[in-house]
Amino acid sequence: MQVYATAITPTELTWDQTYQNPDGSPRLPTIPGHEVSGVIEAVAPGIKDLGPGDAVYGLADFTRDGAAAEYLAIRAGNLALKPRTLDHVHSAAVTLSGLTAWQALFTHGALQRGQKVLIHAGAGGVGTFAVQLAHLKGAHVITTSSGANLDFVRSLGADETIDYTSTRFEDVLRDVDVVLDAVGGDTVQRSWRVLRGGGAMISVTTLIPEDEAREHGARGLFFIVEPNREQLEELAKLIDAGSLKVIVASVQPLARARDAFELALKGHTRGKIVLQVRDSTRQQ
Repeated sequence: MQVYATAITPTELTWDQTYQNPDGSPRLPTIPGHEVSGVIEAVAPGIKDLGPGDAVYGLADFTRDGAAAEYLAIRAGNLALKPRTLDHVHSAAVTLSGLTAWQALFTHGALQRGQKVLIHAGAGGVGTFAVQLAHLKGAHVITTSSGANLDFVRSLGADETIDYTSTRFEDVLRDVDVVLDAVGGDTVQRSWRVLRGGGAMISVTTLIPEDEAREHGARGLFFIVEPNREQLEELAKLIDAGSLKVIVASVQPLARARDAFELALKGHTRGKIVLQVRDSTRQQ
């Protein structure tokens, strides 16, 4: 496919899969950027549901080269038609973070209407989607952010906001049904205190030993996001209906990929940083 844009996930540079083939053998040099939006150039024989000229977005397998390039070879099942109301830059910002938030809250967290969910780093790439999706589900949404982002995360649907620079969340919260950790460090350890018995601790940054979760009478899970066409289609429906906003912090040209990764590694951005590969001023 022709790549129009790819979003930046800086921690990808630390993942073993980024530098491995599917059989575990080394893949060097490697091309990063697995969140992609673009136009299909050609399809393999037997592919009937997508074809040349289709504007699509998706998540490439982490054990294959990514989309920080002009062209990408990707499995058709990893792609869906991109949201009609978004350009390629904003579509690329959806795939990894949107799927991570969806799978954390619904696939693994089993979040239900009326439950309390604590989303750490609500202004970040995963957090902006998680806050909105949890709000749309009808959950009571609590999130942590810096003081400068409190109004922003409220605008996304947060019911309670905690400034992590001045308040320790474990001092003011109890009986949370689901915790989503996208921060790392000691976040999981501190979050056990706020989780109710039988609740779910979901992390995309930190391994959670089974015995540790049992000790706290809860479920604990670390997971790596997986490509999923059906979930991409659901996200596109929400976006096109105006129910889900996509937040892009910065757009950089492909030639400045290194600068974009370094900027992303600094953290504290609202939403995603995106590399623009081709001009997408007109809707595809």
